[in-house]
Amino acid sequence: MSFIYKRNVHFQDTDAAGVVYFASVLSICHEAYEESLEASGINIKAFFGNSSVAFPIVHASVDFLRPMFCGDKLVVGLIPYKLGVDKFEINYELTVSEVVVAKAITRHVCIDVNSRSKQELAGEIVQWLENNRRDAEGAERRKSREVM
Repeated sequence: MSFIYKRNVHFQDTDAAGVVYFASVLSICHEAYEESLEASGINIKAFFGNSSVAFPIVHASVDFLRPMFCGDKLVVGLIPYKLGVDKFEINYELTVSEVVVAKAITRHVCIDVNSRSKQELAGEIVQWLENNRRDAEGAERRKSREVM
């Protein structure tokens, strides 16, 4: 994974059965996305407050592999991929004690806020995508050398 975000599961993340509520997983993934942007030097307040450009999620999915409980220490790894001149996707892997408990995807499109029409990705998001992709490829190469 390219970027790692660590977070404890809070009581508010769980449902009446005591496991993480399905929508909470996407919220946690979005937290990881925001932290990744900030770690790369993007000013979050300006990024999400920019009135001319937005990056709405047009698709989201989660595969739940094992339950997550209050108090679990989550590690969220993410890798973003540029899908075209106006869209990108982020793949997330959530683990607890090095066991994969969920995988998620969010797909984003770049739009002009006023016209709601698609537009090319801004330079800072393109740079974020390239940096994270390069980091992920480097980590995979290191991992493959360790296996040998």
